[in-house]
Amino acid sequence: MSPANQPRQTKAERTAAAREKARQIREEQQKREKRNRLLLRWGVVVALVAVIAVVALVVTSSMRSNAPIGDTGPRAANMNANGGVTLGKGNEVKAVPASTVDVASIPPATGQPSAGQAANAPGIEPSAKAEPVKVVVYIDFICPICKKFEDTYGEKLNQARNDGKITLEYRPLGFLDRQSTTNYSSRAANAAACVANSYPDKYADFFTALFAQQPAEGSAGLSDDKLKEIARGLGADIDKCVDDKTYRPMVKYDTQLATSSGVTGTPTAFVDGKQWGIGDSAQQGFDAFLDAAIAAKAA
Repeated sequence: MSPANQPRQTKAERTAAAREKARQIREEQQKREKRNRLLLRWGVVVALVAVIAVVALVVTSSMRSNAPIGDTGPRAANMNANGGVTLGKGNEVKAVPASTVDVASIPPATGQPSAGQAANAPGIEPSAKAEPVKVVVYIDFICPICKKFEDTYGEKLNQARNDGKITLEYRPLGFLDRQSTTNYSSRAANAAACVANSYPDKYADFFTALFAQQPAEGSAGLSDDKLKEIARGLGADIDKCVDDKTYRPMVKYDTQLATSSGVTGTPTAFVDGKQWGIGDSAQQGFDAFLDAAIAAKAA
């Protein structure tokens, strides 16, 4: 039967059909709303689980970074008793056998030097007359003034050591651990010690890379994974050494030794026993200070 021949619905039938259609629409809407509520609830649950996981990761990482460090432990090979790595020509590093440290053995502080007086730092005495000028610099890897020092004078220092005019000894410290949320200064110094111990020929490049990628003060600093990645990029695998915090007691020792010796900040630089920025050198650029020492040694 064609639509034209179908009997016309009564008003009651049309009303019933409209009500049924409305009921179906309401039921479909209710189903959609139920599905949306379920999806929203599951979305909240998933988001909450993700937040908990992130918080747990941050807390765990923070606990690992800030866990107490022992007072005794190994000293990295190729790092001297004062915490320094001595660089010569090219990638040459002065060989030093591994040893141990004990914070309890640090001599009592002799008192902070008065304004204008040099620190009583150990192992900074001038080299012999026929030997290259001895340069010793205390640094902290998150210290922005240290980075400025390296950016300003690093090329000159490297050229002078490659020319055989100086030996360059860096002593990394954990002075500014308070300037990061993860003790970055000590973590970075530990990573540098790991390189010095096992890959001394990579030390100068690793040192430079840490300053090139220096994090901001007050930040978490570079992660341990990033420190390991930088080292791997130079051909040095220090993963286990970093994870085990192998040389953190050494960094603790070196930092306290520097403090007890009157080193109050970084960078603190000595050239053949004389501290830059003290006395007559207070108004002298480091490059001029270094040139004068090199000239005096050659005379």
